Amino acid sequence: MSEREQFRKLLRKAEERKLSFNKWISSPQSTSTASFVAALEIIKRGKPFTGGEYMKESFMKISEHLFSDFKNKREIIQKIREMPLSAKTVRDRAIKMAENISSKQIVDINSAEAFSIACDESSDINDVEQTALLCRYVNSDGPQEELIELIPLKGQTRGQDICDAVLSCLEAKGINTTHLVSVSTDGAPCMRGTHKGFVNLLQKSLGRELMTFHCILHPEALCAQTFPPDCVEVMNLVIKIVNKIIANGLSHRQFCSLLEEVDYAYSNLLLRNKVRWLSRGEVLKCFSTCLEHVKTFLESKGLSYPELEDLDWLSKFYFMVDMTSHLNTLNKNLQGKGSTALQMLEDVLAFERKMTVFARDAQKGTLSHFPSLREFKEANNQINYDYFHRAIITMQAAFGERFSDFRKEKPTLSFPVTLLDIDPSLLNTVAFTGVSKPDLEIELADIADKDLWVNKFKSLTADIEEVARQKATLVKEHKWSDMENFPHPDKLVFETWSAIPDTYINMKKYAFGVLSIFGSTYLCEQLFSSMNFIKNKHRSRLADESLQACMKISHILQP
Repeated sequence: MSEREQFRKLLRKAEERKLSFNKWISSPQSTSTASFVAALEIIKRGKPFTGGEYMKESFMKISEHLFSDFKNKREIIQKIREMPLSAKTVRDRAIKMAENISSKQIVDINSAEAFSIACDESSDINDVEQTALLCRYVNSDGPQEELIELIPLKGQTRGQDICDAVLSCLEAKGINTTHLVSVSTDGAPCMRGTHKGFVNLLQKSLGRELMTFHCILHPEALCAQTFPPDCVEVMNLVIKIVNKIIANGLSHRQFCSLLEEVDYAYSNLLLRNKVRWLSRGEVLKCFSTCLEHVKTFLESKGLSYPELEDLDWLSKFYFMVDMTSHLNTLNKNLQGKGSTALQMLEDVLAFERKMTVFARDAQKGTLSHFPSLREFKEANNQINYDYFHRAIITMQAAFGERFSDFRKEKPTLSFPVTLLDIDPSLLNTVAFTGVSKPDLEIELADIADKDLWVNKFKSLTADIEEVARQKATLVKEHKWSDMENFPHPDKLVFETWSAIPDTYINMKKYAFGVLSIFGSTYLCEQLFSSMNFIKNKHRSRLADESLQACMKISHILQP
């Protein structure tokens, strides 16, 4: 795709996602229009507002040569010179665009049958606790995931403080909480504390019960930490060695040179991410591939780690390599936009079932699903199969315990897809203020024998299965970019329900409400990554209002 096509696509997307310049400009050809476009490009790339002047100066110098044979060259350059792109102007443009986005968001949220929120917190570079408040709802264009506000908390960050800040934000924006059905957070005590956590205090403030979910990624990561203590020690030693090599500049350069000399596939070791436990899995994989070269390098430095020659230690190490690989695959499946809470839950339940297979595989000693451990066994024939079997069973039990809340709500989460196979008495309708459960049950009974609509849902199931099948094929062939061409599951569900007549209004309201539920706070985490990129050490004085505007615009332009 050419640069010109990419730019046109960006502008179309901006318009689709509620961004409009026409509110502030009088002529489509004016320099004001151009300054809005330039500001959008600056914000999209996370650049400082001062980039406007740099952009204009560069454009003017380029134009001297680019338009050298144009008769109106001077007029073109003059137009560029007149384009307002000072730091203050770019900032003002950003704030105006963000305000426009917010006003349209509020209209959409308040007109939705139901909406859900996700909330998480993280510190910016100035140690200001920023609380991300995201909203998911369904409008005429399908499911939407929007950033409502990035709320700065400059004092305490107790559950009460977060609750007060969130309610004040919703009230100030005029968002009606009557149709709020669920809230998703991480597992921090300030969020999910039994008495003083944000979730509990929010329900008390609203005077009603909501569906509450603990981000599905968080317990999955916690389950990953249920490895036996011996395996954790293996992990810690690997991290210690990696840090020993990489932390010292000279040692790091010498190790990289060694890998280059032997023409190795890896040219470096990965430094562990201190925040995400599962990122250690990538370190283990890289370390196992480079193990012989690591030992050679350590010997050249006079460093001795006898564990690297110990067969029992090595067997646990290779077990960790394989098991963290399986966990990382699950983790990647749970990330991204467009996944329904049901789809995420099914991925977890499927993995829990796979662990039965893994446990049996380890107990029998076949190790079909543990390639690294199997290769080690073939070379050394010393494996404690019972130890690894018990480790997997313990982890499986942790999955069963930590996902009990999601499992309990599976009938509700399944409703938009498998409504014809669900017992209505199992549906949780407490949080759905616009849904009458008696009427919902009557509508379900009525639609059951209407072939026209029953076939719609059969086609939906077939479509979701076909997309999943084709995606699996692409994953096997490592054609990751091609997967973006497939529709998201939530979009397919929306299109089916949009075709159902309003005769079944309670069913539609309930389905769209369930479709609005966040399965995780992944988007919050993604948002904080953008925040740290935008408000970095070189822009630490960026005002909250400016940061808010940049984040809101960046969020709607994400794929």
